[in-house]
Amino acid sequence: MIKHPSLSVLIVVQQNHFAIRALCSYLKTIKHLALFIEESLPEDLSAYDSVITVGGSSIEGGEQHLEQFIQAGGGLLSIVDLSEKSLPGIFGVRTTPVGPLSELRVLFTDKNHPLAERMPDAFYAGGRYQGLEIIDDDIETILYADWHYGHTPMLVKRSLGTGNLACTTLQDYANPTLQKILYRLLLNLSKKSTAFSTNNKSLKVGILGYAHSVGLMHGLALNAVDGLELTGVCDLNPNRIAHARKDFPGVKTFESSEDFARDPSIDLVIIATAPNTHARISLQMMENGKHVVCEKPIALSTKETSSMREMSDKQGVHLSCHQNRRWDVDYLAIKKALDERLLGDPFYMETFVGGFSHPCGYWHSHDPISGGTAYDWGGHYLDWIVSLIPGQIKAVRGTKQKRVWHDITNTDQERIHILFEGGQEAEFIHSDIAAVRKPKWYILGTEGAIVSSWRDVTEYEIDPVLYYHPHEIPATEMTPDLTLHRRHSSGEIVPQKVAVPKREHYCFHRNLADHLLMGEPLTAPLEDSIRVVAILEAAKMSSNNGCSPEAISD
Repeated sequence: MIKHPSLSVLIVVQQNHFAIRALCSYLKTIKHLALFIEESLPEDLSAYDSVITVGGSSIEGGEQHLEQFIQAGGGLLSIVDLSEKSLPGIFGVRTTPVGPLSELRVLFTDKNHPLAERMPDAFYAGGRYQGLEIIDDDIETILYADWHYGHTPMLVKRSLGTGNLACTTLQDYANPTLQKILYRLLLNLSKKSTAFSTNNKSLKVGILGYAHSVGLMHGLALNAVDGLELTGVCDLNPNRIAHARKDFPGVKTFESSEDFARDPSIDLVIIATAPNTHARISLQMMENGKHVVCEKPIALSTKETSSMREMSDKQGVHLSCHQNRRWDVDYLAIKKALDERLLGDPFYMETFVGGFSHPCGYWHSHDPISGGTAYDWGGHYLDWIVSLIPGQIKAVRGTKQKRVWHDITNTDQERIHILFEGGQEAEFIHSDIAAVRKPKWYILGTEGAIVSSWRDVTEYEIDPVLYYHPHEIPATEMTPDLTLHRRHSSGEIVPQKVAVPKREHYCFHRNLADHLLMGEPLTAPLEDSIRVVAILEAAKMSSNNGCSPEAISD
C-alpha cells in the first residue's frame, strides 16, 4: 500500500455547532487520520499535526499557544464563524460584512495548486456570504468566490515560522468537494507537508486483458486523469495487442502475465480478464508488489477473496474492484434521496436487469468461467444494494430458471433475495426470458417510494440509398426515469421527478488516484466488493440446495 503520513488532527468546537458534524464524519473515514474533538483549546498541542478551530470562541485565550504551535511546525485551520467581527492578527486578513444566503461559485486561484489535483474547475457552495480582505503581503489566496463581478478570497493561507495557518469563511461543510479540499489542506499545512508532496506522484498503470471496449475505456481514462499514466498492456491474443498499439501508440506490450508481473515500470495493474482468472492473476500481480484493480466480480468465491485480501495485507499493496457504476447518475440520485430521508426509512428494494433475447455466445454465458448469470450485472446491482442498505445480512436465498436457452450453461433467470438483520429486504433479478421488464428500481420506505422506468432510445442515421440506419443505445446505459411517490398529509400520494445529477466521466479512476496519491476515501471499498461475492456464492448454494436460505459471514 502507498504509505500516507499519519495525521493527528484536533478540532476545537462547541457541541452546539451542528454544521461541522458533516466534516467530522468525512475526516473519520480517512484511515490514516486520527481525529480528536475538544470544546476548548488545550495548552499542550504537541500531540497534534494540525488543529481546526471553529468560531472565535474556540481560540479565546489560546492565541499564544496556537502561535507557538505553528512556529514549531504545526498547522492551523480556522473556520470563521459568520458572527465574528474580527480575526486575530496572525491571519493577516479581516472579514467583510456578512452577506445574504447564497450559492457561491468557488474557484482555485491557481489551477495548478497541489490542492487542485483532479478537482473541478469550479464548484458551488451554499451558505451566507462573507469574504476575506487581505491586509498583509504574504497571504496566499487558495479559493475565491465570484461576488458582484469581483474575486473575493474565501480560503487563504500564510506561513509562520516552520508551520502554516489558514482560514476560510466557507460554510458548506457537507459539500464533498470542500471536504476533500479541507482534508488536503490539513496535510499541506502541517509539518508533514513534505511527505504529502513526495507521495503525490504519478502512478504507471498496466492493463491486463485488452478486450477492446473495456481496454479502450480504461486506457482513455488513464490518459485523462492526472496522476495515472498508461504504461503497458498485456494480452495473450496478438490481435488484441495490435488493437492496443493502434489505440495507444507507443504503449509497452506484453504477451505473458509473468513478464508483466516482473516489469518494474508497472506500479498498478487493472485486471480485465474473465472472472474465473481474477483471483489467480490478482495474486500473481500482488505477489510481485503491484497494486491491483480487478474487474467485477472481484472473484468467484469467498475462499478466493480471503486469499486476495491476505496477499494485499501481506505485500502492503492496494486491492479493489472496478465498481465504476457507483457513479451512475440514477444510483447517485437514489442515494441522495435516501440520505435526505425523502422515503423515510427504506425497508424494501428491488432491482432488475434483462429482457427476452438470446444470451451472448462469449464466456459471459458459460457458468464455469462467468460464475453464473447473476455474477455479471449482479456485480454492479448487488454493489448498489450493499451500499444503500449497509446493515448486516441475515440470510440469502437464490432461485434459478432453465427453460429456454439450452445451448449455453448459464441459467435463463436468477433471482437473489437478501434479508438484513434489521428486517429490510432486497431483491435482484437478472432475466434473459423476461418478455416484459420489471422496473430497474422499486424502493419502498416508511414515507414514500421510488420507481424507475427504462428508457429505450434508437437514433437514426440518414442514408441516401437505404434511407436510414438505426442505432440502438442499450437501455442499461440510458438513465432511467425516476419518480418519487410521497404521501401528503391529505392522504394523497403525490408523484414528482427525482433530481438527477449531471453525468461525469472517469470518476472511478479519479477517485482511485485521489485514494492512492492523496489518501482520500475509496468510494467503493474492498469490503463491499467482498460482500457482493459472498452474496453471489450464498445465492448459488441456495439455488442448488432447494432454495433454502443461506447465512453469510458479514
